[in-house]
Amino acid sequence: DPGYGDTAKMLAEAALCLVLDDLPRTSGQVTTAVALGEPLVERLRRAGISFRVAATR
Repeated sequence: DPGYGDTAKMLAEAALCLVLDDLPRTSGQVTTAVALGEPLVERLRRAGISFRVAATR
């Protein structure tokens, strides 16, 4: 299942992002997108994970 490989990549890249990247200052309970933002997206793209938004009706 390709999901297993991608899950491992996402976890590893999120951990690296927390340790190595300059992240936005936040406080309180925030989502992953707010806490890690664009640095995580760039790391995931470099790891071969792509994103797309599907149109809904």
